[in-house]
Amino acid sequence: MQHNLVETILGAVVLVVAIAFFGWAYGRSTAGDPGGYELVARFERIDGLEVGADVKIAGIKIGRVLSADIDPETWRAEVRFSVKAGLEIPADSTAAVASAGLLGGKYLALVPGGDDRMLKPGEALTFTQSAVNLEDLIGRFIFSGQGGSGGAKAPGP
Repeated sequence: MQHNLVETILGAVVLVVAIAFFGWAYGRSTAGDPGGYELVARFERIDGLEVGADVKIAGIKIGRVLSADIDPETWRAEVRFSVKAGLEIPADSTAAVASAGLLGGKYLALVPGGDDRMLKPGEALTFTQSAVNLEDLIGRFIFSGQGGSGGAKAPGP
């Protein structure tokens, strides 16, 4: 009897993990895309921002990244993303590539502006903030203390 109980509990755990995986996969696919309209943002770099990533305002998901490509004229990353229908974005809003945590994935964070004019489908946001490269920041921090006044001084005579 004890042996069957352990197998039943283990089977239930496997089933819960499988359901969680399918939920995660569905959320990352375009099958769960709420539709809406499409906007564009151009960045110097979008390190780690992937197609299917969330688009959020104030931490609330309002869309999904649809595509990321290079603009051959400006050599900037061009990100196309959806915004759910009925939600209007002011023309002076900003878009930034943000991190979901230290080890988390990237998402597109929008900060609404105060303009009276709203963006129409297909228009581009003009104010963007590129992704912050964590490795570059760590390297700057480590090497900023070397040389100059950042090092320790030897005691004098």
